[in-house]
Amino acid sequence: MSVGRLLDVDAAASRALVHPDRFSELLADLGNVPVAVPVLAVALGYVTWRHRRIGTHHWWLPATSAALLMALVPALVVPLKILTDRPGTPVVPPATGYYPSGHTATAAIAYGAAALLLLPWLTTALARRALLVTCAALNLGVGLGLVRRGYHWPLDVVASWCLCTVLLSLLWLYLARRDRHGHSAVRQRP
Repeated sequence: MSVGRLLDVDAAASRALVHPDRFSELLADLGNVPVAVPVLAVALGYVTWRHRRIGTHHWWLPATSAALLMALVPALVVPLKILTDRPGTPVVPPATGYYPSGHTATAAIAYGAAALLLLPWLTTALARRALLVTCAALNLGVGLGLVRRGYHWPLDVVASWCLCTVLLSLLWLYLARRDRHGHSAVRQRP
C-alpha cells in the first residue's frame, strides 16, 4: 500500500470515528502527563518500597529503569514529530507535529511500565489478568478518546503504540533478565 493510500485510509477512518464529546475528551485526558505520570509514580514508590523491604539486591533499579523509560518518551517523540511535520485533523487548529501522538506514548509507557513493575507482586492469576486488562483498557481508551475528539489521526495513535510496544518489551526483557539472574527476590508465578 502506498503512503498516499495509507493516508487516505487514515483520513477515512478519522472521519468515521470523530465525534467530539465530553466522554471522548475525558478518555483523551487519561494520556495527559498530570494524570498518567502520577499513576506511574505511585507504582514506582510501591515497588521500590517492596524491594527495599525484602532486601532485594539493587532494590532501586526496577523503578529507576521504568522512570528513565518515561523520561525517554519526549526525547523520542518530539524529534519524530519534528521530522514528520504531520498536520493535525480538521478539528484542531492548523498546526503540524501530530505524528506520533505524545499523549498516547505517555499513557502507554506510564500505565504499561506500572503494570510491568506491579505484575510480579500479584499473587493470583486473576489479579494479574485484571491488571493487564485495566492497562489495555486505559490505553485503548486514550487512543479512542484522542481520535474521537479529533486531536489525532488514527495512525498517530497506532505509531505511538508501536513505538511503546518496543520500549515496554525492552523494559520487560530487562526486568525478566534481572529476575533470572537472581537480582530480585520476587519470582514470576506461572
